[in-house]
Amino acid sequence: MTQAEFRDLALSFPESQQSGHFDVMDFRVARKIFATLREADSRAVLKLSPDEQQLLMQTAPGMFEPVKGAWGLKGWTRVLLDRADAPTVRHAMAMAWKSVAPKKLW
Repeated sequence: MTQAEFRDLALSFPESQQSGHFDVMDFRVARKIFATLREADSRAVLKLSPDEQQLLMQTAPGMFEPVKGAWGLKGWTRVLLDRADAPTVRHAMAMAWKSVAPKKLW
């Protein structure tokens, strides 16, 4: 999956907006971040629960890994773009989007 595909996918969810902080592009709904992308090193990250993170690592081995440190323990999960496919990332990103989106948007 390319960076452009990741970005387009993030923006395809209802009321998603692109923003940024530091050197990272982020994707938000209701002003809450559900995904990030750092173009310099193709680092894509999703906000998941720890259980969702574990499920993805079991069902799609090699496509996802926890972010290092405390953020990863909270469920923030790196998407290995060079190994990821669009349908799997769409499913994972939907979980991330739902974790912050108002229920009225589901």
